[in-house]
Amino acid sequence: MRSLLRLLLPGVLAFSPLAAAVRVPSILGSHMVLQQRSSVPVWGWANAAETVVVTTSWSTNIVQATASNGGRWNVNLQTPEAGGPHSIRIKAGNEIVLDDVLIGEVWLCSGQSNMEWSGEFGVRQSREEAPGATNNLIRFFHVPKATAEAPQDHVDGRWIVCNPEDMQRFSAIGYFFGKRIHERLNAPVGMINSSWGGTPAEVWTPREVVETAPDLRAAAAELKPYAWWPHQPGLAYNAMIHPLVPFRIAGVLWYQGESNVPTHATYRKLFTYMIDAWRAAWKSELPVYFVQIAPYTYGDDHIRGALLREAQTLAANHPRTGMAVISDLVDNVKDIHPQLKREVAERLAAMALADTYGIAGPQSRSPSYRGHRIEGNTVIVDLDPIPTTLVARGGPPKEFQIAGADGKFVPAEAVIDGKTVRVSSASVAQPTAVRFGFRNDSIPNLFTAEGLPVNLFRTDR
Repeated sequence: MRSLLRLLLPGVLAFSPLAAAVRVPSILGSHMVLQQRSSVPVWGWANAAETVVVTTSWSTNIVQATASNGGRWNVNLQTPEAGGPHSIRIKAGNEIVLDDVLIGEVWLCSGQSNMEWSGEFGVRQSREEAPGATNNLIRFFHVPKATAEAPQDHVDGRWIVCNPEDMQRFSAIGYFFGKRIHERLNAPVGMINSSWGGTPAEVWTPREVVETAPDLRAAAAELKPYAWWPHQPGLAYNAMIHPLVPFRIAGVLWYQGESNVPTHATYRKLFTYMIDAWRAAWKSELPVYFVQIAPYTYGDDHIRGALLREAQTLAANHPRTGMAVISDLVDNVKDIHPQLKREVAERLAAMALADTYGIAGPQSRSPSYRGHRIEGNTVIVDLDPIPTTLVARGGPPKEFQIAGADGKFVPAEAVIDGKTVRVSSASVAQPTAVRFGFRNDSIPNLFTAEGLPVNLFRTDR
């Protein structure tokens, strides 16, 4: 009898009043923010071949669609400039009204615990900010943690107007980024948080992307299973990213990498493949701004964390990406969760404002290694971009190492020469290579005069 019920139940539901009702995924709801000046997809389900009519308060246009044989329907709405509140009416056999809809900028933030971390998890800056965090023009959507073996169409969630209580439960980086974008653009901002502490990048990447690349598949097989988070390819993507597609977003913020330190050799490829897969899903060349992992002990051979940061540096050459270097924003190298989230968010926002929105501001990208030359016992290192000059805080530049033909690196002296650095050691007469900040827990003191830290590098690759 139970087997018969299992066979009959799907058909019964398909013709029940509940199943027949037109409906939309939870990402489309009252209090949401829609991307301004865009063709915004609106979609859902209804009876097969049923006509669905969609109208908005900002336009006199009537848009309609016919549900497919599978009951899926979709339309595209043209959004105006930032503003609101507006409403959307979706009508078939029943009617759905979405109220208090704002038009503005929408960003997705994802990754592992440093993106997930909030006031609720102990971020002091969020707790200090909370009393003044009531803001009707900032909205949150939090994606619950979930896994799935196949891509899903729906997540349990709802849009929430920013308030002190919910702000402390939301990603600290997501909130502070959204606040800065809102202030600079004078537009509503919607932040979607889909992150999960401890997760490797493989779980956020479609399974077929990992499994069709032998080196990525082999690296994924090396990941250790844990009871608190998934480690198999695609599981979080299927349940926590795919259901958001094709909701129109301005771009993506990403803070992850700590769990991929053991597989750093394939991280550049994995991360850029993940970016391309997300862009293919959204059918958009989404900008992706990400955070380089912070200095941390890791307790291994002392450079695997640096090798992961190097992989991230190489990934930053991927089109329409930007990397925030945060080697100076660390209060304790034995804590994998640095407290200074506001400053991290502001560096991400500076890149987004400069590159996505074309708003001139302070320097938004840290200098990276561009080349070197050897003159006698000195290696002269070229870095870029440097708007004016380099400065060292609290003494001469530190965290430099130099090596001769034997490949043994020793501490080196470094002298700033405008936009270059001259590196040498009395114990190395004929240097061949230089490293900077290339240890797990390195906290260098070399900056641009504008205040951004110089990125780690090595010339012995």
